[in-house]
This record gives sequence, structure tokens and C-alpha cells, in this order.
Amino acid sequence: MKKAVYPGSFDPITLGHLDIIKRSLKLTDNLIVAVGVNDEKSCMFSMEQRVALIESSIKEVLSEDLVKRITVITTKGLLVDFLRDNDVSVIIRGIRIFSDFDYEFNLAGINSKLYPDSETIFLTTSENKQFISSRFVKEIAKYKGDISSFVSKSVKQAFADMNK
Repeated sequence: MKKAVYPGSFDPITLGHLDIIKRSLKLTDNLIVAVGVNDEKSCMFSMEQRVALIESSIKEVLSEDLVKRITVITTKGLLVDFLRDNDVSVIIRGIRIFSDFDYEFNLAGINSKLYPDSETIFLTTSENKQFISSRFVKEIAKYKGDISSFVSKSVKQAFADMNK
């Protein structure tokens, strides 16, 4: 497989996301991490901050050889339009818990209907990272809890900087 896209809001990127990114690189030569706008979520970090945190986090956690195979971009609008415009047909989606699958399964069906050439691959998060979610990280950080086992050093520092 030449290239695939891993879309999300990544607010913030967690070790669970990084687990999916690393494991996706076993399936594709090049992975596009597409940071998108989700109108249903209010983001704590700006689009530019999220891109910077993803780039710094992958450099912290992944080998240089793997980092070279990742492109981080921003996108707005329908994912299928991004796929068409960038000659990508494979979507990588992470599944933590069963309720994620229900949502992602329906989304994959819609994407397939809108862009029949697309294929969605579901990767379950590694067992030791299944409980990590961006929402929980933000909640813990809000009350100044320790998030170091859930995020990269860059993300932890970004939260510390916000609380100054």
C-alpha cells in the first residue's frame, strides 16, 4: 500500500494516537496524519498548535526512519474530498472501545458511499493504551493531574505552558 490517511482532530495527540500511527506504518509506505476541523468539538489547541504537537510527538516517540514516512497536514471539509484531491484511498481509524466501532463503522459506510474507491482499515489500540482519550487527558490536565503516562513530553509541556 503506497499511502494512507489517519484523520482526526488530535486535540491533543495522545500515546494512543501515536500507537495507531506507529502500527499503521506496518501497513503503508507513507502515512498522512490529517488534522481536521470537527465542528462538534471545541478544541483546546489551535490547528497550528495541534500540528506542531503531532510533529514533535512523533519525533519523540518514533524512530527517524518512521518519522520520514509521515506527513502532517491540515484539512477542512469532507474527508472524501481530501482523498480524491490527494490520490489516497485508504483511511486508517483507531478503535479503543466498542462504542468507537459503532461510530466508525457508520462513518466508514458513509465514506464508502460518497467515495466508492475508499477503504477503511480499523486498528484496535494496543491493550495498554485503550483507556487513553484526548477528552480524558484534557479533563485530567484541567485539574492539574499527572498526564505524563498518556501523552508525549511535548504535549505535557504544552499543557504546563497553558497553565502558567
